[in-house]
Amino acid sequence: MRVIAGKFRSRTLRSLEGLETRPTYDRLKETLFNVLASAGMVEGCAWADLFAGTGAVGIEALSRGAASVHFAESSSAAARVLRQNLSALGVEADDVAERDAAEALRQWQKAGVRFDVCFLDPPYRLHGAYGEVLRTIARGDLLRAGGIVVAEHEKRFDPGDGEGTLQRYRLLKQGESSLSFYRRNAPPEPEG
Repeated sequence: MRVIAGKFRSRTLRSLEGLETRPTYDRLKETLFNVLASAGMVEGCAWADLFAGTGAVGIEALSRGAASVHFAESSSAAARVLRQNLSALGVEADDVAERDAAEALRQWQKAGVRFDVCFLDPPYRLHGAYGEVLRTIARGDLLRAGGIVVAEHEKRFDPGDGEGTLQRYRLLKQGESSLSFYRRNAPPEPEG
């Protein structure tokens, strides 16, 4: 596993042995960052990397100029490797929350943290995690105006069109994986 572009380009990242985490493949990661960069959602932006695993996506965002990344990873083994990856690159993370993603979001909301991009990549077997995280984001004010939520998921699984005012506007399929992009819709205008 390596960083694709930016100031940490070609740097190797540690990973976990076994099947506990599933890294985002380079080709899919490149697609993700091309889409977000064209929308102005990388450089100078605040990110949340949820179900972060060893931190590859959040570290890629930092490498490409993101202003900050908050990581959430409930596995202590993966969180330990994530911290080692950050340390090896000389990066001090804004937060590595060693807890469930929805709980980390609620904690960050209480602390007044706001994001431009929230990336979530739960283990594919945890289908319910997508809805829980999307609902948590939709009900709060963690996402700044114009912010984007991106969910990586199996091509055969659909995490849905959204929750509340948070609605999917784009779906990209690549190999066995897909990326769903969500944005907050403007609330309907009052009649009269």
